[in-house]
Amino acid sequence: MNKKTRIQKIEDILKQKPIGNKKIKWKDDSVYMNIYKIPLDYLIYNKYNGRILSRTKSLESHGKEISTETKEGKLLIEKLLWDSKPDRNKRTKEDIESKGQLNPGITTKDGIIVDGNRRAMLLNKIDKFDYFEAIILPVTLEENPIEIEKLETSFQMGEDEKLGYNPIEKYLKSKNLKQKGVSVKDIADWMGEKKSIIELWLSIMETMDNYLDYLKYNGVYTQLDGREDHFISLTKWVKIFYGAETPKGFTGYKNIDVNDLETIAFDYIRIKFEGKEFRKMAEGLQPNHFFGNKQIWESFRDKHFENIESIYDKEDNINLDSENLTAYLNSRDDKFKDKAQKLLKDNFDVHITKLKNQQSKDEPVKLINRAIDNISAINKRSENFKKPEVLNQVEQLNQITTEMLQKESPKKVLKQILDLILEVEIKKNFKDKSKLLEYIKSIEKEAYQLEKKIKNLK
Repeated sequence: MNKKTRIQKIEDILKQKPIGNKKIKWKDDSVYMNIYKIPLDYLIYNKYNGRILSRTKSLESHGKEISTETKEGKLLIEKLLWDSKPDRNKRTKEDIESKGQLNPGITTKDGIIVDGNRRAMLLNKIDKFDYFEAIILPVTLEENPIEIEKLETSFQMGEDEKLGYNPIEKYLKSKNLKQKGVSVKDIADWMGEKKSIIELWLSIMETMDNYLDYLKYNGVYTQLDGREDHFISLTKWVKIFYGAETPKGFTGYKNIDVNDLETIAFDYIRIKFEGKEFRKMAEGLQPNHFFGNKQIWESFRDKHFENIESIYDKEDNINLDSENLTAYLNSRDDKFKDKAQKLLKDNFDVHITKLKNQQSKDEPVKLINRAIDNISAINKRSENFKKPEVLNQVEQLNQITTEMLQKESPKKVLKQILDLILEVEIKKNFKDKSKLLEYIKSIEKEAYQLEKKIKNLK
């Protein structure tokens, strides 16, 4: 049924007796409008319905045409509406089957559903219903798009309805309204929010778009699912750190460091890294996160880029012409996660330990106990323990502890040296005998010099 026919059919319905009325806000006035029974065949879905906006935008952003006047387009919209909240839709469908349609929808005079797309979809799935109860607006969508958008938004984003929406939809809805020239103040009024909240949502949406651009997923908003909290945190960090230096970041950081923070955060967002841990990257006061300590941040950053570079280099080129783009990109992200997750988690954990150690720098007992526990946990019989790089690290550790003792307690250092000499084991077949004798002579020489210094002390 084309537009002209739909208008004619709906004009005939307007001549019939209404089944009730309802007060709605139309053109800034509260007015009562009549409710009619409209055959479902006369109606078409709004493909930009706020409940599925991210889905239809994702499909259209890469060339898939969605015509709601075709059977294929109708079925696609119905699938998207159902999949947006399957459990909730199942319960509502059962409720409608037993009680009928309780809440009227709203349509334009050319049959486009402004409010009630989900209810109409469910009615289409129930054999005993062939009509939709709705108010019929006195205009087509083309005749007054902004007023209809205003009405649609106020209904869709009311407090009761928000619960049924994918969290990403409100950010995308705000962005779309802004692009259509609607002021932030009006968007706030339409959505029942404060102006500051809409401004925040627009900033978060910008971060989301930057993330999609980074992955070359431009416009595929389905890839934001399950990541809202991460984007909220990252948006806040960039707002705090970018531009003028703040004491919440390490001293002397630059905008390029904030750019690195955003890029690294994107990789952790991609694998859906645990949110509470994620916030340790840059959340709160300076001592509480990586970005607050120059040494920790640069170590974390450098290891991250070292780990991640080869993974991105080996990723397949993106096929944005895939028949099921969302499933394809989800699979691509899952493969990335399989390769990157352990590396990212290990790097994060190492620097969490460094951060905790830094926070405990004036509590030596706590740090030393922690070090003893870690050293004691090493399996000294393991083949890995015998590797040169491990023994070199043990030697470095010994040098550090010796230097610490030397400054505060020469007596303990000498006792430690004596204990070590007494515990040295020489095997019968030891080959480097000459080297050992050389070390012993050096020890004797240095011990004699030290003895003279001590005797000369006053």
